[in-house]
Amino acid sequence: MMAEAILNKVPWSGRNESNEQRLTREWLVTNGLGGYASGSIAGVATRRYHGLLIAALPTPIGRTVMLSHLGEWLRLPGGRVARLAGEEKADQTFEMPEVLTEFRLEMGLPVWTYHAGDVVVEKRILMPYGQNTVHLNYRISGGEARLVLRPQIHFRGHEMPVDAGYTEHCRLHALASRIEVYSESNAQLPPLRMTLLGPQAQLVLEGGGFEDFFYRLEAARGYASRGRVWTPGYFRAQLTPDHECTLVASTESWDTIHALTPDAAQRSELLRRERLIEQASPAARSGRAAELVLAADQFIIAPFSRKADAARALAEGDQARTVIAGYHWFTDWGRDTMISLEGLTLCTGRQSEAGYILRTFLHYVKDGLIPNMFPEGQNEGLYHTADATLWFFHAMDRYIQASGDRVTLRHAIPKFIDIIEHHLRGTRFNIGVDPRDGLLKQGQEGYQLTWMDAKVEGWVVTPRRGKAVEINALFYNALRLMERWLREEGDEARAGEMAQHAQRCYDSFNQRFWNPQTGCLYDVIDGEKGDDPAIRPNMVFSISLPNPVLAQERWQSVLEVAQRLLVTPVGMRSLAPGSPDYKPNYDGDLRSRDAAYHQGTVWGWLAGPFADAWLKLHPNDKDTVNKLIDGFAAHLSQACIGQISEIFDAEPPFTPRGCVAQAWSVAEVLRVLVKVRSMR
Repeated sequence: MMAEAILNKVPWSGRNESNEQRLTREWLVTNGLGGYASGSIAGVATRRYHGLLIAALPTPIGRTVMLSHLGEWLRLPGGRVARLAGEEKADQTFEMPEVLTEFRLEMGLPVWTYHAGDVVVEKRILMPYGQNTVHLNYRISGGEARLVLRPQIHFRGHEMPVDAGYTEHCRLHALASRIEVYSESNAQLPPLRMTLLGPQAQLVLEGGGFEDFFYRLEAARGYASRGRVWTPGYFRAQLTPDHECTLVASTESWDTIHALTPDAAQRSELLRRERLIEQASPAARSGRAAELVLAADQFIIAPFSRKADAARALAEGDQARTVIAGYHWFTDWGRDTMISLEGLTLCTGRQSEAGYILRTFLHYVKDGLIPNMFPEGQNEGLYHTADATLWFFHAMDRYIQASGDRVTLRHAIPKFIDIIEHHLRGTRFNIGVDPRDGLLKQGQEGYQLTWMDAKVEGWVVTPRRGKAVEINALFYNALRLMERWLREEGDEARAGEMAQHAQRCYDSFNQRFWNPQTGCLYDVIDGEKGDDPAIRPNMVFSISLPNPVLAQERWQSVLEVAQRLLVTPVGMRSLAPGSPDYKPNYDGDLRSRDAAYHQGTVWGWLAGPFADAWLKLHPNDKDTVNKLIDGFAAHLSQACIGQISEIFDAEPPFTPRGCVAQAWSVAEVLRVLVKVRSMR
């Protein structure tokens, strides 16, 4: 029953017109460390981040492509050769796996079905949890065939261009049917270990050679698009209905690789996933919500590359945890982590991991701020954010409500007081309260400090310097939370101080942010060009947060404007149509994309705040909220199967763009599903 409920099938007709879907639809498997395997359904690597083993390696290395491609063929009785994985060569000659008849997810794991005459082959991919290892399993029915697998290797950081290390040769150690491949140019890299487990498995070495490939998405995005991979030879094995085979690729030791047989690894991973479903909120144990529980799991990681985090957490009886903001290119971001925390961990019954995440970030509070992000392969975070720290208060509140963990709260309160004091007197990036009205201002030349943070070649697209509407909504919410927590802890004096600051913020906000011409709120006041009347989704946070800063009599007008101009089937537009800077499409080179990133582009995660605000005004209107997230149901079979994209074009058909799997998109849609299903 559970496996059937968490099944996502994508059938293929085998006709040429389906090739575009095979190339644009992707799959993703992760390992709980930040490492992953990913590609197009067709097997063609279309972007630099595609590969069968992207290992999460310790700082300063970071995530690294180890096994880039895999040529896959069946040699059938009678001499016919059937291709299982497509490829696009550097001269753009193109071959597709025409025998592919179905792709599906079973419990979130990818399965391909190929039909070649009477022979049916199923391929499955998984990564044993907590290992930089990938298993590719092949099973056959209806006959026999010889399986041929050609590993294609390119050692490079996963963010490096595909032509990096273009002429690098590899050093090879081989023993029986297993090999170790070493980088000649980077002695820090561990070897890539590979073996084929199965009947009559053999390794045929050919002395090593290069193959050149074309990466079409890199070309479309204006980046280097032709890259070279190295292949040592090929593996081969006989497939029969009684005997399957598994290719294992790993950066782990041979002892670790052989600690789990392929069958045991498969059983262990399925059991782990069943537990994830069973421990989730009862409202998240079936259908679309259950699929999102498995999607959420891919973002919660142990920060393997930052050894200090792990050592400190273990010393305190904890485990280090953080959140990958999105695949493929994001690392862990403070803002995304705090916004995602409720959906990823609390709705999924992972309260202990929520605590680990919050306590991990408490160690990084500096000058009243938490890091905006941790760059790939680095231990130190970057602090250029005005809102991530304020979202920290919200995340802690949701955690305490779910867990009752007063110990963590008491440990956090001194840090939170320090944060508030820094904001009151002013801290980095000109973040600080204006003593004239008690509102929070922010902004420094060259920096993008709000969540609308696009920047390209020194151009900050939406600087929003001044007093931003959501920053003040978050600040007011944080002050009210501090007031409550301090009262609960018996500190009436400090609680009273927080209440005074909150009341002043509330009064000034309602006096200054209301724009009678638009019937909603200014996006920024006291900005570089005065008050900004742009209609953006940021005003919704003045209602949606647990302590709304906007007077209730204005809620309906704000939400009517937002519903009419911003709400779409897959989230909210970042700018209303008709605005001078509105961009309907997110495409082209980096500059074109960043120019559209927050200038109309739809963000999936914003469906959550709008749902919260709507239900405050219309507490029993489940139908409107269900319609708000219905568009995501079809999307789970688009882009990255089983995942939710970062962004979408601002106009129909709302083409998915950006990261194919985004933490806060999944988190907020799952949270809304659980919230609506739990309503009486």
